[in-house]
Amino acid sequence: MPKVLFAALGLIVLAGCSAGPAPVPVPSPAPDVAAACADLVTALPEKVLDGKRRTTTPESPLTTAYGDPPIEVTCGVAPPAGMAEAQSQCFEVNGIGWFAKEVTNGVIFTTIGRALYLEVAVPSKYAPEANALTDVSDAVHRFNKLVTPCT
Repeated sequence: MPKVLFAALGLIVLAGCSAGPAPVPVPSPAPDVAAACADLVTALPEKVLDGKRRTTTPESPLTTAYGDPPIEVTCGVAPPAGMAEAQSQCFEVNGIGWFAKEVTNGVIFTTIGRALYLEVAVPSKYAPEANALTDVSDAVHRFNKLVTPCT
């Protein structure tokens, strides 16, 4: 077989193994929130828990994903149900307050006490799921203003 054919087969095999865009719902925040969120999402690292950054579908400056299964990151979400009563359940990772909600396949973390609501959905494959928050904390510190510290 010619070398070109081997190279083409290799690319096809690699393309078949790539995860492709991760489906992540896009929120509809106010324009000023969307602009601030776009800056925050852009500032997020290239890797979270050794998972490389992935594109999302539909494409949006408010979302990104990492690894496979995807760790989904969404900025500009509404506060989750139960958050208002859960201020006492706020826990900190690297100085960032988070609200955690266990779901069937992992945990959804939402920033608490910050100007923007950033959601990080971490599948149980990555247990302990809260470890993913250490990788995003620098960007949150720089681009998501503290309003009320955890109590």
